[in-house]
Amino acid sequence: MVNPDIQGVLSDYLAITSNHQLSRCKVASTLKTQDFDDEKSQWDEHQRLRTRFWKFYRDNSSLNPQDIGGGPVKKSFFSYLDLKVQIAEKIYQNCILCEKMCHVDRTRETGECGVTHPLIASEFLHVGEEPPLVPSHTIFFTGCNFQCVYCQNWDISQRTRGIPLSEEELAGVIEKRRREGSRNVNFVGGDPTPNLPYILRTMRRVRENIPVVWNSNMYLSQYAMHLLDGFVDLYLTDFKYGNDACAQRLSGIPNYMETVGRNHKLAQKSGDMIIRHLVLPNHVECCSKPLLDWISRNLGLDVVLNIMGQYHPVYHAPEYGEISRALIRSELVEVINYAQDLGVRNVI
Repeated sequence: MVNPDIQGVLSDYLAITSNHQLSRCKVASTLKTQDFDDEKSQWDEHQRLRTRFWKFYRDNSSLNPQDIGGGPVKKSFFSYLDLKVQIAEKIYQNCILCEKMCHVDRTRETGECGVTHPLIASEFLHVGEEPPLVPSHTIFFTGCNFQCVYCQNWDISQRTRGIPLSEEELAGVIEKRRREGSRNVNFVGGDPTPNLPYILRTMRRVRENIPVVWNSNMYLSQYAMHLLDGFVDLYLTDFKYGNDACAQRLSGIPNYMETVGRNHKLAQKSGDMIIRHLVLPNHVECCSKPLLDWISRNLGLDVVLNIMGQYHPVYHAPEYGEISRALIRSELVEVINYAQDLGVRNVI
């Protein structure tokens, strides 16, 4: 059962799960626009539509979901969602989807994420996620733009062995899982960011009304964040660190706080959000507490926060002394108490 306070914070998402409201993706597919050839005009039009989307969303999201969800996908005009697909496909050829901005043509070669064509490691109805999400149709992609030395999913994030599915095939799987009882479609990995064009194309083919969950490390470029605005219903974020030095040392990521902090602010404006923070051993003072301070100052005290204690040393973690052991329960309790002392109201 979902905490009543959390229900209020996640009201849009929960209304979509119960088919009382249309997803952002569905509404974006009904917002007409023009098909431009040049990239500048496409971005200009996208920006113009972003400013219109929210009024359109509030006025039209309460349409009967049965008018769209579950019926045939009709293509009679060029939509805001089509425009997002078009822009994302161009970015893919000179990739700036994440903040590393490799500028690689990923139709031909990999960037630092190790991904060319999307590969799916697994998909299933997940019952181990946060209570508002389960059962969650999780789709795990291979590859990641982080190189975390302690990655709990290193076998898929640092390898690219998976199954290729066409957009039509994956859309069919998503629809099937929805009919089986999924509350959402949850794109994860690895990280979903390298696969954004494929995900947009897939959801364009999905007939069911279903909320999109973006389960990510949030190291996206502003360009990618703009494309997610008006597409993602709930951001399930992985906020790892409270400083740049630990992010660089343990994940190979520069400029962490500025980038991921910026994206959390953007995400909060464009969808519902659950923040996950995995407590690392010996990183309470340098990471967990400063991060909670940042969240309380910048995102407020109503944010839904899952403080996680599942850490165990895998992959290269034994080579890094301070994280070479399992988390001690007292460390987890200290972080939870610190969040509550700050006044954070929705700690899972």
